[in-house]
Amino acid sequence: MNFPRARRILAALLLSIILLTTACAQKAPGRFDQVQQESSQQKKGQAIAKDATQGSEFNKFFPSASGGYERVFTQEKKGFAEAKLKQDGKDVAVMAISDTTSLPSAAAKFTNSTKKISGYPAVEVGSTQTAILVDNRYQVKVLSRSPSFTATDREAWLQKFNLNGLSRLKA
Repeated sequence: MNFPRARRILAALLLSIILLTTACAQKAPGRFDQVQQESSQQKKGQAIAKDATQGSEFNKFFPSASGGYERVFTQEKKGFAEAKLKQDGKDVAVMAISDTTSLPSAAAKFTNSTKKISGYPAVEVGSTQTAILVDNRYQVKVLSRSPSFTATDREAWLQKFNLNGLSRLKA
């Protein structure tokens, strides 16, 4: 009799049985499984509204590069588009357009605004951000990334956006 061969066959058989029984055993739910399932099935409260405008639609409304500035598009997704404003290769500002249907609280801050830029309600957020609300839907903002880029500069760049075109944009 060949015992070493029989041992190998027996070992392979036992290993196969162990793998089969552990693979088919039902796994106990983890502590995060229920939360994961609930959040996956949740429809309301999603980050982006279904009817939000595609970010690519916003690009044509951004101001062109001029006066020693370079415009570089950096982000585009549903409901949002962003471009950096560079001067001498350095970031001096960020320009953005967002559809507030995804975040109604973004539009709410314009309710009590007394300031207007190009006829649209405007707000200053901190000392580095100026924003306007176009057609009660689209927030257009310019954020300073350099101390040399002032509130006056932000306002001037907001006026360079094609705001009338943006107000006629249909989602």
